[in-house]
Amino acid sequence: MSGIVLFIILMFIIVLVGVFNERVLKMQGDIALILFSFVICGGLFAISQIPGMENLKANLKVIGSFNFEEYLIDTVLCFMIFAGASKVNMLKFGQNLKSISLLALLSTVISSVMYGLLFWGVSQLLPIHMDVVTCILLGCIVSPTDPIAATGILSKLGLSKNVMVVIESESLFNDGTGVALFVFFKSLVSRSGGSNFLVIMLKEIFGAVLVATVVSAIMLLLFRLTREPIRQIIISLLAVSLTYMLCEHFGFSGVIASVLCGMIFGTARRRMAPRLKVEDPENMYGDFWETLESILNAILFAMIGITILDFEMSPIILYLIPMAICIGLIGRFAGVFTSSMIIGNKKMPGGYSRMEFVSLMTWSALRGGLSLALAMSTREFLPENIYLVVMNVVYISIFFTVIVQGLTTKKVYTVIEKKKAIRLRNSSRCNPTGKQ
Repeated sequence: MSGIVLFIILMFIIVLVGVFNERVLKMQGDIALILFSFVICGGLFAISQIPGMENLKANLKVIGSFNFEEYLIDTVLCFMIFAGASKVNMLKFGQNLKSISLLALLSTVISSVMYGLLFWGVSQLLPIHMDVVTCILLGCIVSPTDPIAATGILSKLGLSKNVMVVIESESLFNDGTGVALFVFFKSLVSRSGGSNFLVIMLKEIFGAVLVATVVSAIMLLLFRLTREPIRQIIISLLAVSLTYMLCEHFGFSGVIASVLCGMIFGTARRRMAPRLKVEDPENMYGDFWETLESILNAILFAMIGITILDFEMSPIILYLIPMAICIGLIGRFAGVFTSSMIIGNKKMPGGYSRMEFVSLMTWSALRGGLSLALAMSTREFLPENIYLVVMNVVYISIFFTVIVQGLTTKKVYTVIEKKKAIRLRNSSRCNPTGKQ
């Protein structure tokens, strides 16, 4: 299938779902897109299973078999992450640095291992035959929260800036931890050997920091030398794409490097604001990245829906659904709770109590395209039946977190905010002088 045909199909789905949602449902746009992409493609998939619909089945198989992993990882991921990272509030990021670091590192490791151990334990009761290392590898795929889903969906729900900085920043950075874990456990599963998680992690982080800092510094020099907004946009595109390419070539974390590049450019532009008001009074730079992010998000969510056309259902899918949902929530809760113990009650972000913070961070953790791309990459070394289980679990995790959790996060946030207000009011009544 040619690229233009796939593009037309994607645009048709995006427009059809977008107009229907705008006129009828009025849901959050990205959630509606992924939901109805699933519904439309799932409906076509079901019809294709009817006897006599072999031609439809074959055509749908061709449409759904495009290289999603290559599109996301090798093409657009760096631009989407750069766009999200450039909007991070650096003041609030610094205020919540400890929490963000613990969530991105410690919480991701604990969630991944906990997920794997629980999945392995439950799988012993089913005819899955997955060893514990492969189960932890699955945990590495589905535990990290998705930066694209966080910036594309949660940022539009009206959560407080303090909360969104923690959620977005964790999502932007924890994928580096997740990918390092994935590479480590992949080497164990595929028996390629020679990997050490600490070495991989240090190499990915420090290499990413070095490349992002050097490339961004050089590109910002060029940025300051020109007064043309279009050329400044091109320089930013060059900066993030070059940063990502160099990191991927040398085995560093392209995700972390793209985050840092976005934050560096975002901070530099805010410092140059008085000058840029003269050079770019219509904010062409900001509008470009905002528009590009929206378009790429829409395409990505539609693509996730289309991949279901190439979906194969595991014989034990009815068991995998509750397993994926429950174990995912438990693993995430364990990781965040452990991190919150180190953060301490007095330094909890947003003034929340420990359980308020843990509950919000557990429920607002969405999975998305990166988990799907990592899962697809396991086809080359996993047995077909195990690969089928992994793909089914990832689809379940994406669908549940984006649709169910994404649609209800605002309500959960509102309930937690009310509980926090009552708790603070009761505390002030018990201690009217404000003394500890």
